[in-house]
Amino acid sequence: MTTIAVKNLSKRFGAIRAVDDVSLTLETGKIYGLLGRNGAGKTTLLNLMTKKLLPDCGEVAVGGRNIALHDAVLSQVYHMTDKNYFPSGLQVRTLFRWCQTFYPQFDLTYAESLAAKFALAQHSIPKQLSTGYSTILRAIMALASNAPVVLFDEPVLGLDAVHRDLLYRELIANYSQKPKTIVISTHLIDEVAEVLEDVIVLREGRIALQQPVEDLLEGVYAVAGATDKVNAFIAERTDIGSETLGGTTSAMVMSRLTSADRQAGEQLNLEFSRVTLQRVFIALTNQQGVLP
Repeated sequence: MTTIAVKNLSKRFGAIRAVDDVSLTLETGKIYGLLGRNGAGKTTLLNLMTKKLLPDCGEVAVGGRNIALHDAVLSQVYHMTDKNYFPSGLQVRTLFRWCQTFYPQFDLTYAESLAAKFALAQHSIPKQLSTGYSTILRAIMALASNAPVVLFDEPVLGLDAVHRDLLYRELIANYSQKPKTIVISTHLIDEVAEVLEDVIVLREGRIALQQPVEDLLEGVYAVAGATDKVNAFIAERTDIGSETLGGTTSAMVMSRLTSADRQAGEQLNLEFSRVTLQRVFIALTNQQGVLP
């Protein structure tokens, strides 16, 4: 079982503390969403977890082995970034074989089949690829690596809607056939929400929230109706975000919707609805968010 354990990890760039005393454990066989606004520390954290950066303090262990002391364990973790950390002058087909040097479990046949599925010419040169096809190449190498831990940092950068959908489908199929630990860091939250099992929210370099997606969404609901009646309803409840248009207000309440809540709302002619993960994320990470 390959888990990643992060303990008291910190990294500062000048006056900016990009990662601030972060501790977490990524369990085997789960898909995590790593979410946060620009500058929250997501990419820095992933780079620290794969030794692309060295921490100021703290440690990262893969399968119980500290990556600072055991470089070999990094072959258990594949990190897809927005940069090409491989020889850009080689043909795609040669790069697939090159990757086997670092990831012995790399599935060449699978990589070639994915290249055909995404219409990526194997004779092409990475430095000549468009942004979208460069992303596709990196995603194929991540999926075909067969590493027990795969970290995706903005995995759909530059992809059109068709290719994004195809990548999400392939990721789920890959995970179903060969369960592993997957972390997806992305700004396209609504697109990836159905894929995620757990969500980790970073704010200003700290973990603001870590929770199963299902539990998080069951603990938030939206209520809408006449502004004065919505305000009366949320007066004694935790409102994490409201929008008013004309005489109508929609508010998000951070709690489970009980039968008593529903009955009270119906008496005020209010309507209830579920809230998307993206709306919850925006509410919890804005300047007035309720998280510490």
